[in-house]
Amino acid sequence: MITYCSWSQEVLPFPTPTSSSRAGLNIANSIHSPTPEPRRISEDAPNILIVLIDDIGNGTSSAFGGEINTPNLERIVNSGIAYNRFHSTAMCSPTRASLLTGRNHTSVGNGQICELANDWDGFTGRIPKTAATVAEVLKNYGYNTAAFGKWHNTPAEETTSKGPFHSWPTGYGFEYFYGFLSGEASQYEPSLVRNTTVVDHPETSGGNDYYHVTEDLADDAIKWIREQKAFAPDKPFFMYWASGAVHGPHQVTKEWIDKYNGKFDDGWDAYRERVYERQKAMGWIPENTVLTERDPSMAAWKDIPKKERPFQRRLMEVYAGFTEHTDHHVGRIFDEIERIGEMDNTLIIYIWGDNGSSAEGQNGTISELLAQNSIPTTIDQHLAALDKLGGLDVLGSGKTDNMYHAGWAWAGSTPYKSTKLVAAHFGGTRQPLAISWPKGIQHDKTPRPQFHHVNDIAPTIYEILNITPPQVVNGVSQDPIDGVSMVYTFDDPMAEGRLRTQFFDIMGSRGIYKDGWFAGTFGPRNPWVPGLPPGIMDWNPENDQWELYNIDQDWSQSNDLSKTHPEKLEEMKSLFLVESAKNDNLPIGGGLWSVIYHPEDAPKTDYTEWTFLGDIDRMPEFAAPKLGKFSNTVQMAVNVPENANGVLYALGGFGGGLTCFVENGKLIYEYNLFEIERTVISGEKPLPEGEVTISVVSTKQKPQAQSPMDVVIYVNGEKYGSGTIPVIAPLTFTANDCLDFGKDLGSPVSLNYYNKAPYHFNGKIIESTVKYPKY
Repeated sequence: MITYCSWSQEVLPFPTPTSSSRAGLNIANSIHSPTPEPRRISEDAPNILIVLIDDIGNGTSSAFGGEINTPNLERIVNSGIAYNRFHSTAMCSPTRASLLTGRNHTSVGNGQICELANDWDGFTGRIPKTAATVAEVLKNYGYNTAAFGKWHNTPAEETTSKGPFHSWPTGYGFEYFYGFLSGEASQYEPSLVRNTTVVDHPETSGGNDYYHVTEDLADDAIKWIREQKAFAPDKPFFMYWASGAVHGPHQVTKEWIDKYNGKFDDGWDAYRERVYERQKAMGWIPENTVLTERDPSMAAWKDIPKKERPFQRRLMEVYAGFTEHTDHHVGRIFDEIERIGEMDNTLIIYIWGDNGSSAEGQNGTISELLAQNSIPTTIDQHLAALDKLGGLDVLGSGKTDNMYHAGWAWAGSTPYKSTKLVAAHFGGTRQPLAISWPKGIQHDKTPRPQFHHVNDIAPTIYEILNITPPQVVNGVSQDPIDGVSMVYTFDDPMAEGRLRTQFFDIMGSRGIYKDGWFAGTFGPRNPWVPGLPPGIMDWNPENDQWELYNIDQDWSQSNDLSKTHPEKLEEMKSLFLVESAKNDNLPIGGGLWSVIYHPEDAPKTDYTEWTFLGDIDRMPEFAAPKLGKFSNTVQMAVNVPENANGVLYALGGFGGGLTCFVENGKLIYEYNLFEIERTVISGEKPLPEGEVTISVVSTKQKPQAQSPMDVVIYVNGEKYGSGTIPVIAPLTFTANDCLDFGKDLGSPVSLNYYNKAPYHFNGKIIESTVKYPKY
C-alpha cells in the first residue's frame, strides 16, 4: 500500500507554524526568514472524487445486468473494482451523513430526513460537530474540498439566505459548494445556492437552449477542477458530487427519453426476469441466487388495465433516459480529470444509489408529492390532468413532477425484494459500488463480495492516506469512527470480510447483520401502498414479525429461517437492541415521531407573524409561513398601476403550490393541489388603481390535516371573492421551492402564467404581513 501522509495529527487544525523571522529594533538588525507552510500530505497524494447517485437500485445499470445504458459507470468498473455487497441506510439524509462522517446514521443524528427531524438524539437532523466529515479532515491536511448537487444534511428551517450557516456544506469542511440544500429539486427550475448565497436561476446550461440542473452541476464541477489546478496545482482535491438525479421528479429532455421507446413494453415482471438471468451470466450475483417474488401488496404488470399501460411504460422510459443522462454528465467530469492528466492518480468512488430505487411514486404519478401528503388519487385523475397539459409527451418536462409506478422500483431492485425506505431487505439497502484508481488499484473484474456499508468509505480514505482519524477537531472531541476500511479488499477479492456487525433502521423498518446472518423486520409502513396502514397509531415494535436469513448461502433473502432457527433469531434481535442503544437509535421508530404521531413537533419556524417589505425572493418553503397548510391572513399594501399584471406572491411550484396574481387588472388566487385539482378564486372587476390594501384570509374548516380551507379575498376592506379548497396539502407543496413576493422565481405555480414566469408584478408592493390566528 502506498503511504501518502507525512504525519498524522490527533488534534485539528494543525498549529500555526512559528515564524523563523526575528524582529530587531530596526530593519537593519532584523532577520527576515519566511517560514513556508509545511506540507502535510505527500506530493503525489491522490485526488478523490465521490460520485453519489440518488434513488437507484441494483438492477438498473448496464454495468450490473440492468437495461439502462450507463457507459461511464462501466468505465469505472472496467478500470477498477466493484462491490456487490455494499450497503446504504435505505434513505437519503441518513446515507449521506454516514458516508461523510464514517459513523452510523443515528449516531450522527440522521435517523430520517432533515425535514422530519425531532428531539431524540438519533433523529435531530443535524450532524454533530463531534463527528467531523472527511472533508473537514482532508481540508486540514491540505486538500482543496468541494461539494456539488444535493446536500440534504442541513435542518430545513435553517436553509434561508440568512442561515445560520454552521450546518451548511461550508460549515462541514467544504471550501466550495454549489447545489441545493433540500432533498429534491425541479431539474429545470431548482432553487440553488453557491457557498452561502442564493443564486439567480441560470437560463441555460451546457450550451443548450434549455436549463437542466444535472448539466449545470457538471459544468460547475468542471470549472472548479480547472480553476483548482490553475490556482493550486500542487494541492490534491476532494470532490463530493451528489446528483439530484434520479430522485423524483423524473425530468429530462425528450431526446433522452425517446432512446427507450418501447424498451419496457412487457412490464416490470418480465424486466426482472431478464435482468436476473443477465446478472447471473455476468457473475454479478451467484448462480444459485433465487429471484425473489413480488410482494402481494404490489400490482403485477398483467393486472394493470390496458388503457393505463402507455402511461406506466412512458414513466419508466422517462426514468431510464433520466438515468442515462445523469451518467453521461458524470462522464464529462471524468473526461475533464483525464484531460488534465490526473485520471491515473484520482481515486474515484462511484456509488450507485444512496438507497434503492424509490417506490414513492406508488401507483404512478404526475406529481410525486401527492404520496408524501397522503392524498388519494386515481390514475384516471392523473391521465385527465395530463391530457390538459398535452398528453404523454409532457412527462419528463417542467410541467409534471412525474414518478414511476412502484413496480418499476421493485424491478430496479432485482433480484432483491422491497425498495427504498425498507431497511429489512436488500432492495432498499444494497447498492453497487465501483472504485477506480489506476495508480493504486489494479483492475480486477471479480466482484468483491465482502459485506460493507457507506460508513466504511471515510475510514477507507483515511487508510489510503495514512491518516489517523483525529481525536479533536476545531476544539471538539470526536466520536469513534464506526466504519471499517475496505483497503484490504483492493488486492484480494476473496479476502475474509472485516465488517462483522452492522445495524439498519429507517423509520421502524430495521435489520441487523452479523457474520453472515441477517435478521430484519419490514416495519409499520409500506412505501408503495398509499396512505397509512390501519392501526399504525397503536404500533408496538415489540410485536413485529422478524425474518432470518443466512445470507452467505441465500444471497437474495429468499429463504426465511426464523421458524427453523428461533434461537438464532432471538440472538440477532437482542444484538439489534444492543446496537440501537450504542448508536442512539432509541426509541425504536423514533423517526416516525413527527411524521405520524406528533406532526406538531415537525421542524418549523417558531414565528407566527411576518412582515415583508417590498419584494422578497426565495424564502424556502420549510422556513416560510405555511400559507396552504394553516389558517392565516396575508395582508398587502400595494400600489396598483394601470393595466396591472404579475405575481403578488407565490409558494411552491407547478407540481403543487398556491399563488396570488393579477391578470389584466383582475386579482386571482389559485391553489394548485399537485396538478390534480386547481381551485381558482377571483373577483369580477379589476383592482382599483393607486394604493390598495389586499387581504387573503384562509381558514381551515376542521383541525384535521386534510381539512377543506375557506379563502376570502378583501380589497380595501370590501369582499372581492371567496371559495373553498376541498383538500389541502398537509405536509408540503415541494421539497425545494420557495415563497416569493412580487414574482414567481421558481417553477411557476399556475398554468395561467407558465410561459410568462417569473411574471414580475408591474406595480409596487409596499408591505406584506402574514399572521396566524390566535386561538
